[in-house]
Amino acid sequence: MPDVDFELRGGHIELHALLKLAGAAGSGGHGKALVAAGRVEVDGQPETRKAAKIRAGQVVTIDGLRIHVKAPA
Repeated sequence: MPDVDFELRGGHIELHALLKLAGAAGSGGHGKALVAAGRVEVDGQPETRKAAKIRAGQVVTIDGLRIHVKAPA
């Protein structure tokens, strides 16, 4: 399963925006559709909230891609 490290620029990021910025979705709307389709997990649990606040230390998984969210440097 490929891994991507994503560094936050603040305290959190909304899930659909993370999917776009990490390259898992072509746009924020595509990210929302992926979440609505039940294809996204956060920390191993299905996530259906498109604007769920994702924070440092969490891991988002979609279609074999694992996104590790890191604290800002």
